[in-house]
Amino acid sequence: MNEPVARRDVFPRIAACGDCALAIEFAEHIDEAVNARVIALATALADCPIAGIEEMVPTYRSLMVLYDPEIVSGRVLRQTLATRLAGLAVGRTPLRRFRVPVLYGGAAGLDLAELAAMKNMTPADLIEMHASADYRVYMIGFAPGFVYLGGVPEALHTPRLPQPRQHIAAGSIGLGGQQASINSVPGPSGWRFLGRTPVRVFDPARPQPFLLRAGDRVRFQPISLEEATRLDVAVAAGEIGMTAEGAL
Repeated sequence: MNEPVARRDVFPRIAACGDCALAIEFAEHIDEAVNARVIALATALADCPIAGIEEMVPTYRSLMVLYDPEIVSGRVLRQTLATRLAGLAVGRTPLRRFRVPVLYGGAAGLDLAELAAMKNMTPADLIEMHASADYRVYMIGFAPGFVYLGGVPEALHTPRLPQPRQHIAAGSIGLGGQQASINSVPGPSGWRFLGRTPVRVFDPARPQPFLLRAGDRVRFQPISLEEATRLDVAVAAGEIGMTAEGAL
């Protein structure tokens, strides 16, 4: 029997993604309340697991659930998820807050001067605005550990480059549209970059490879070249290099 088709105008809705994944979509737009519901469902499923679910991937507005069809059928899982959704409570969960050190400008600040000129700012003013914002981690994706951040001041919204660069270093701090980012691994990118952090947001050799997760709060802390050099050495030696401000 065919799976029911999710209506395009009703939320939340559950859509099949192949034969071993379902996507629970909460809205067609992006905002903090929608993302909070995504995280609440992921947390609820982690706290009270459903047999057959192998992995969950929270995104801006949906949760992808990957499952083993030999353990649970898509139809049964869909019905179980619908029941869970009906009773989903979005309470105030503790927020993890972090300060991420950033060396602005220099070789990694590829677009700092140009972007400042576009915004009729000095580079120092742009850095101050970027570092004063309170960012929310909406999702981890695109590449392992790549951090998508919301909360970019409107004055810093900017289109991505028309021609992507072929190599951007891990740790680069970017802006793209209404989003900010922390690059986790080297690779191509059309984002605009203001600097770099010594912090490794992704390291497969660590017991916990990903430092950040959806729902975390981030603020950037400008640092000097000397401090960046010191942190480079410390991070290479296995230290984290990021300040945790605790849960609020």
